[in-house]
Amino acid sequence: MLGDRLWLSRSCNDLLAGAISLVVQSVARFSAGELVPIADSPAPTQKTGGFVRHYLPFFCRGVVDRAVQKLRLGRRPFYWQVAYRLIDGPGVAETGQLDGTPFTVLADDGQRFYADPFVLERDGRHYLFVEEFPYATGRGVISVAELGDDGTFGVPRVVLEEPHHLSYPQVFAHAGEIFMIPESSAARELVLYRAAQFPDRWVRDTVLMTDKDFNDATLLEVDGRFWLLGTERFGYGSASDTMAVYSAPSLRGPWVAHALNPIAVDHSATRPGGAFIRQGDGLVLPVQNGSRAYGGGLGLMRLDRLDDFDVRFAPPRPIGAGPAWARAGIHTLNRAGRVEVVDSAG
Repeated sequence: MLGDRLWLSRSCNDLLAGAISLVVQSVARFSAGELVPIADSPAPTQKTGGFVRHYLPFFCRGVVDRAVQKLRLGRRPFYWQVAYRLIDGPGVAETGQLDGTPFTVLADDGQRFYADPFVLERDGRHYLFVEEFPYATGRGVISVAELGDDGTFGVPRVVLEEPHHLSYPQVFAHAGEIFMIPESSAARELVLYRAAQFPDRWVRDTVLMTDKDFNDATLLEVDGRFWLLGTERFGYGSASDTMAVYSAPSLRGPWVAHALNPIAVDHSATRPGGAFIRQGDGLVLPVQNGSRAYGGGLGLMRLDRLDDFDVRFAPPRPIGAGPAWARAGIHTLNRAGRVEVVDSAG
């Protein structure tokens, strides 16, 4: 997943780092006897005219666009939006489309943005947890808003702040308590937080991992065993296209890496974009599609196998555009009860 397609030196570095991860993955699968032959497919059609002819116009447009953005008054350095809706019946995970009831944008004051929405239903109330990113500090914090009787969320208030960036506030109930596992890869750690007073006061309960650049860790419990799936930066390259899996006998660990890590190297089918979704007897994971750009889209990927010997998913089913959300694509999808939430690059 390339973060910058304009400057070739940066793209090449990411491509080479990804190739190293791919070699490591292939060796691990070969050693475990788990390599699966790739079906033959027609050779891709090569574009005519050569690399220079296609790259130069792209480069010139990109340089002009970035210059305009930097010179534009009142511009934001980058911008995300969270949106929500109240629905009955099937949602985006079932239809695969952004259709039906329109989403309502969670308003901001222009001095910050909101992203990575997770929603939790508790005692008949709905709570929306988001990454709040104030431009003044350049560091994400975790905030919460409660759904009012009028069907709208209020202004989020900060409930968790650390010296480092926080995002992806995965919040869940377990054993009668409320926990959160936000992303904290900037500190090279993954921490389990417990609600001492829900939803406003959180304490560090357990450090699950240290010295790892692990992103958007998404929890799953199956038959009493706990799993964390996310993307991990192995040395250099992108933090968004290399899936790693860890497991533990209990929520607090100890957490151990899967024998086949990295599980997959793919710009469109590795980085989670929300909690697992149960559909009938199966499980579906929202995954980010970064083939065009980071935050460019989301797919739904069915989990086919998850054990100590292998992890396998079906190919992702892209979520299609629709009139319910006017943005080009979504980046996160979650739902609790009637409340469905998404976000996307503004």
